[in-house]
Amino acid sequence: MADETAGTVDPALFRRVMSSFATGVTVVTTERDGEVRGMTANAFMSGSLTPPLCIVSVATRARTHALLMETGAFGVSILGQGQEKLSIHFSGRPFPDLEPVFERLGGVPVLPGSAGAIAAEIVARHDCGDHSLFVGGITHMRAGITAPLLVHSGRYAALLYSDEELAAPTFDFW
Repeated sequence: MADETAGTVDPALFRRVMSSFATGVTVVTTERDGEVRGMTANAFMSGSLTPPLCIVSVATRARTHALLMETGAFGVSILGQGQEKLSIHFSGRPFPDLEPVFERLGGVPVLPGSAGAIAAEIVARHDCGDHSLFVGGITHMRAGITAPLLVHSGRYAALLYSDEELAAPTFDFW
């Protein structure tokens, strides 16, 4: 059966609907010839427990896309509350007074102070419209103690846990 709505989705409505899904904020980094490049991304997810995989979606027009194809490895810094300036900086609106500092995790640059960090080697790439899905085989990980930075409807948000008496049971998606 053909989809009669194909090609008729309003881009503004698409963005509004997709932004209603609260998500974390990450910075995806890679390095070539000693130069670290990064981009803000919220299209990030776990892929598999065995083997440990993660997935990041990158626009094919993004400079980071070509670099990932070349380098074959990336870092993911899961930003924490208070790292909004880094999110904005790596989204293409750099702050002239901000000189990001990186630390190494398995040889891959990541941002210190993040809620978590991952180093991965690209094991697969899949076309996905105007993006590519990069599947990373996780080689190193670091957990932080900071609450994650969230985004909802184009605005930064903070995590608020439910009252424990009313909270639903903890889910184990694995």
